[in-house]
Amino acid sequence: MAKLSIQGGHPLAGQVRVSGRKNSAVAVIPAALLADGPTRLDNIPHIGDVAAYVAILRAMGARVEEEAGGGLLIEAERLDARAVPYDRMTQMRASYYLLGVLLAREGEAEVPLPGGCDIGPRPIDQHIKGLRALGAEVDISHGIVRARALSRRLRGARIYLDVTSVGATINLMLAACRAEGTTVIENAAKEPHVVDLATLLNAMGGHVVGAGTDAIRIHGTQTLRGVEHAIIADEIEAATWLLAAATSGGDVTVQGVIPRHLEPIAAKLREAGMAVEEDGDAVRAASRGRLRAVSVKTLPYPGFPTDAQQPMTACLAAAEGNSVVTEGIFDGRFKHVEELKRMGARIRVEGRTAFIEGVPCLSGAPVQATDLRAGAALVVAALGAEGTTDVGGCEHVDRGYEDIEGKLRALGGQVRREG
Repeated sequence: MAKLSIQGGHPLAGQVRVSGRKNSAVAVIPAALLADGPTRLDNIPHIGDVAAYVAILRAMGARVEEEAGGGLLIEAERLDARAVPYDRMTQMRASYYLLGVLLAREGEAEVPLPGGCDIGPRPIDQHIKGLRALGAEVDISHGIVRARALSRRLRGARIYLDVTSVGATINLMLAACRAEGTTVIENAAKEPHVVDLATLLNAMGGHVVGAGTDAIRIHGTQTLRGVEHAIIADEIEAATWLLAAATSGGDVTVQGVIPRHLEPIAAKLREAGMAVEEDGDAVRAASRGRLRAVSVKTLPYPGFPTDAQQPMTACLAAAEGNSVVTEGIFDGRFKHVEELKRMGARIRVEGRTAFIEGVPCLSGAPVQATDLRAGAALVVAALGAEGTTDVGGCEHVDRGYEDIEGKLRALGGQVRREG
């Protein structure tokens, strides 16, 4: 198994260009299957989840060409909806988007229950509820979800999500864009990658209105055309570099971002004592000494993102004072805490809340990433720790970060990959 060996005590400094958004990539790649003709997707990151999706599409008979500079050309004139590879599908959560895509395109779908990071229960009941409202018969047995449109096409419906779910919102958008009539998704997720997907679908000839609000209206159409679309930057990657600047006492500028998407992270860094400035499509965070303790609670967008909670917790482990971090989205998102304790952190977890007593400095130790953002948290912690930290479980980190060690080395980090 690969690991990252990180020598702490070297402040990060310089500029880093942020890759395309992971959560946009895994939504627009299956969406390309809805087009009659080839679709070119740009700014796609070279990460594990993208590689898994490319393998899935090829196994189903789609033509997928990887181009230099993060481009994917996808054409799916013929598709075998029953050739979904079980092993690849269970590697990541976003594989369930094929459920909505295949129902819209083929009228039937058969996909394994998704996998991904173990961060607590993430049921698909809202997906199933919405698909049934659109006129699909859905059954789950032996780990397989089977769905079939009861008539020739799905039909539009008004759907109220009992829980604001990004995954369900995206899946229902994909299913509804070729349904007959109009679909309204109420209590919809507002995340930027929901808007990014809507932008692609509209460019393809779809009719999606209200993305970014809690009510999305989709007027179905039978034909969607192939287009070219560049996805937005990954604000969680950007947040990771800013938090790494904070733990290492550095000065880092992230480029190619949408600063508004980083406002919750920037606000907390300022509260903790960092200097944070915006300039066009760039955000700079510069250390002004040891961080101060703050309180953080994760919420759906535009609140503090759950994906940035674990790296933020790593930052606060060495902040001055007592911090409180409350996880408002997932139940199992504190698995990195035990690994931070190996590095000398003083953290007590009660339910969905972590109480952090800041220590002057963490110490290098062998630690293990249990999921994608836990791995990012351990990397952030290691950059500010004394001595060397070996972060195992790099396969988790690689699912969401493109060339993480190369980007850190370009900023002055002492990082090497082993194994």
